[in-house]
Amino acid sequence: MAKQKKQPRPKAVTPKGFRDYFGSEVTRRQQMLAEIARIYHLYGFDALETSAVETVEALGKFLPDVDRPNEGVFAWEEDGDWLALRYDMTAPLARVAAQYRNDLPSPYRRYTMGPVWRNEKPGPGRFRQFYQCDADTVGSASMASDAEICAMLADVLEAVGIARGDYIVRVNNRKVLNGVMEVIGLGSDDKEAERGIVLRAIDKMDRLGEAGVRALLGEGRKDESGDFTKGAGLPDAAADVVLGFVSARRETGADTLARLSELVGESETGREGVDELSQIAKLLDAQGYGPDRIVVDPSVVRGLGYYTGPVYEAELTFEIADEQGRPRQFGSVAGGGRYDDLVKRFTGQEVPATGVSIGVDRLLAALTAKGRFDNLEDGPVVVTVMDRTRMADYQAMVGELRSAGIRAELYLGNPKNFGNQLKYADKRAAPIAVIQGEDEAARDVVQIKDLKLGAKLAAELSHEEWRDQPAQFECARSAMVDEIRKRLA
Repeated sequence: MAKQKKQPRPKAVTPKGFRDYFGSEVTRRQQMLAEIARIYHLYGFDALETSAVETVEALGKFLPDVDRPNEGVFAWEEDGDWLALRYDMTAPLARVAAQYRNDLPSPYRRYTMGPVWRNEKPGPGRFRQFYQCDADTVGSASMASDAEICAMLADVLEAVGIARGDYIVRVNNRKVLNGVMEVIGLGSDDKEAERGIVLRAIDKMDRLGEAGVRALLGEGRKDESGDFTKGAGLPDAAADVVLGFVSARRETGADTLARLSELVGESETGREGVDELSQIAKLLDAQGYGPDRIVVDPSVVRGLGYYTGPVYEAELTFEIADEQGRPRQFGSVAGGGRYDDLVKRFTGQEVPATGVSIGVDRLLAALTAKGRFDNLEDGPVVVTVMDRTRMADYQAMVGELRSAGIRAELYLGNPKNFGNQLKYADKRAAPIAVIQGEDEAARDVVQIKDLKLGAKLAAELSHEEWRDQPAQFECARSAMVDEIRKRLA
């Protein structure tokens, strides 16, 4: 009888493009999401959770990777239907708005939070699974709904700890850009490919500068590695108009709008876009959201093809150090806009909608860079085990601490080596360890070891000085909870 081949052990590795999150990382995200949800709720938005899986048909053609249509998702076939993990939160909302249109209020205002998946090439800081946090209004064509989204976004950033002056919400309108496209001869349907190249070129202004963007608007651009990117093929005069649009921001919103009016000329679409931006600016000004928080900025394009009107982006303006230690601005953490045609795919009727998506992981990274999480979260108080036969007594101590609202746990490993128990407490970032051996039990006392203070004193004092400090003290068993509460405070 042939000997069965031994199955190799599976490799304990995270799939490429994915990562694991531990302890304080998860807690920080939950705390931040709770604060964002509080602001969304304050504005009257209701929570919504949709399935992580949608039909590819429902996701439609608006996939994140415009160069590889229908290849930017994780998809599989089942019973003749193609299903896929959601790549954003907007496509599922469009499906919900159509499916439950007779039951939902109109306008329908919802917020949602959760992971999304994109089948794209991973890179540094670019993962295939990440969190998004969205808020949208479906059923309102009023520019007041767009102004509200911008105001709410500013409030969210300040609520989670981004100070005023460290961010700016920039607003533009795709109709203005479409008007510019008409002026340079790219307004017709057969020019969609050229328009896409122009949009992507404008979106690279921060990275490539005017010269790089001009090359992409013209014949094309060769990067440092020698790779060539085909351009839009615009003549110099048309490229001048596009670059004039990107740099149209002036000192005041009124001057910016006046410059945009010049650029769109007689384009009806362009003039409509300028008028919508003017309405948003007036509504925000009436609420006290001035240019220190929200500005009209024509350089905001937003890459996805489904935006039909106002678009907005939240950018953090403070500097951080990159991988080489060079200073750079942190950049965008949120974006969105109006997408009046998305629900129409399901119903055949135009349903106005607008919304914003916050990149949760980028915002968490920003808060970390600003020192918001410098003070690491304490772990639980650890009750050590000195006598296996008294586990019930130790568990009672843990129960009392938890009843008092103090995070606590009983050491559940092998208690034979007490030093290992303290090493475990250190690894858990425990602020305090509770010790009760046979002698302490006979006298009805406990030893309270302040691990945080002990570590601080050990780093600052000599051995003789440290030995005299009250990092460990004895107290009555009945006073244990009060003494620990004092120390934690």
